[in-house]
Amino acid sequence: MIIAILLAALALWGVIATIIEVRRDGYRPVPTDWSRVAAIDAAQHPEPGVGYR
Repeated sequence: MIIAILLAALALWGVIATIIEVRRDGYRPVPTDWSRVAAIDAAQHPEPGVGYR
């Protein structure tokens, strides 16, 4: 019975730790910083040897 309680506590700790880490890992949509976006269009300035449609 003690092993079952320890296993349940370990599983609960793992679930809680996973939720906390996923919330603070920084992997979520971030607004675009338009001041860092290039102002040229790739279709207007194609690179040599690359076919753009």
